[in-house]
Amino acid sequence: MLDPKMQDAFNDQINAELYSSYLYLSMAAHFESINLAGFANWMRVQVQEENFHAMKMYDFVNERRGRVVLAAIDEPKAEWTSPLEVFQDTYEHETKVTGLINNLVTVARELKDHASDSFLQWFVGEQVEEEQNADKIVQELKLMEGFPGGLFMIDRELAARVFVPPVAAA
Repeated sequence: MLDPKMQDAFNDQINAELYSSYLYLSMAAHFESINLAGFANWMRVQVQEENFHAMKMYDFVNERRGRVVLAAIDEPKAEWTSPLEVFQDTYEHETKVTGLINNLVTVARELKDHASDSFLQWFVGEQVEEEQNADKIVQELKLMEGFPGGLFMIDRELAARVFVPPVAAA
């Protein structure tokens, strides 16, 4: 059975993951509105990843005989001045999520909830990848500043991204 403190922490994180999905969907809509379909595709894949993360936690709470309680999702930002600003926000958001995951691990360890701690280690590793992916694009966008053709090269690259559910999570 899941400790009530751990259950509350997971419910907060499920909400945070759903907010992440909503934020990335807003970013995708922004990119669609400025005809950067590859950037929009990257964000739509990110939406799927965040939904996957939320459902992975949702299932874990239920497997531990906990109770998932969904909360309202905050309205995300909808306007950005450049693709670089979008990806800087993405990177900043992912570092925030890393902190949230680390806090979940801390709660699990304080409660000596080894099952939750073990489960959360996947998310710890996932966040390293999430931050790295966003930062890579930030750095590429900074490199191509002043070279508008570079934007279209990155757009084409981002169009190739597809969502592949992690095998270990199946």
